[in-house]
Amino acid sequence: MKYIYITNGRADKVPQYQELYDQLKETPHPHEVYTTLGEGDATRFVRLYCDLHPEEEVCFVACGGNGVIIEVATGLVGYSEYLASYSQKATAFNSESKKQKSKFTMAILYIGGTTKDFLINFPGRNFFSVKEMLAGTVTPVDIIRVNDSYSLNVCNIGFNSKVASRANELVAKGKTAHEAYTRGVVNAILTSRFNRIKITVDGERITRGHMVLCTLANGRRVGGEFNCAPNAKIDDGLIDVCLFRGMSLLRLLMLIPLYRSGEHIGSRLGKNKIIYRQAREVEVSSKDLIDVYLDGELLTGSRFEVKILPGAVPLRLPPVNGQ
Repeated sequence: MKYIYITNGRADKVPQYQELYDQLKETPHPHEVYTTLGEGDATRFVRLYCDLHPEEEVCFVACGGNGVIIEVATGLVGYSEYLASYSQKATAFNSESKKQKSKFTMAILYIGGTTKDFLINFPGRNFFSVKEMLAGTVTPVDIIRVNDSYSLNVCNIGFNSKVASRANELVAKGKTAHEAYTRGVVNAILTSRFNRIKITVDGERITRGHMVLCTLANGRRVGGEFNCAPNAKIDDGLIDVCLFRGMSLLRLLMLIPLYRSGEHIGSRLGKNKIIYRQAREVEVSSKDLIDVYLDGELLTGSRFEVKILPGAVPLRLPPVNGQ
């Protein structure tokens, strides 16, 4: 097994990776380090490497937070889907494609990252240690596909996409994830509470009139502390859909603390205002251009097809509590 550690090449991130290099010196194993050249480069690198080295057994290690993690996962899943599509056109290639697909996995080292929402889904596991990562085992986890993009954690629509967009801007300016997300909430309260967006869940339309926000979740938490989908599981083959209908500013302000703690679903304040579903496919559409925010990527459009891909990401997880 060869390990390729993928690090963020942004100038302010490079010094943070000294810890990684120190650990690699202390833990000899077949590996190399690839430093990204810009946004989207990790995805391009993973897909190209898989295409050029189909015979190798490789674990791509995403070193950082949500941005690097989703880029590596996107490259891996995108390559696997390419193989699946190719095998449908060439039956003789089918058995070989399955063998190649199983050779590529990914892992996560939370070094140099700013947000770790996705990792909260795996309590008791050490994502800071190379040694622990090497001792891990591969577990298939789900991923959400949104048109031609992917999300391991949560897709935000409406109010939430405005929050995430503003928070992303503030993090880039040096604010902490907590401060940036909190300020993003305040900004969205003033600018994004009345959205006319059509949401269809497994063929059933769940929107009428204005909506405040909608989350399509694979993971449970967003923004570092907001437990938006407390019932979500990353390996159940389902998208957890949570929709806030249009409501008064006062009710929304009262619901935000519950949204933070994960107590909004089934709450008295949320009665008749919060819709919760689990689904395999979701359609999002609007007469106007809207933003969908997923794992650091902002998508703009008027129609989005959202689908869960069960077990599509072979993720190497460290052992629970080091055991």
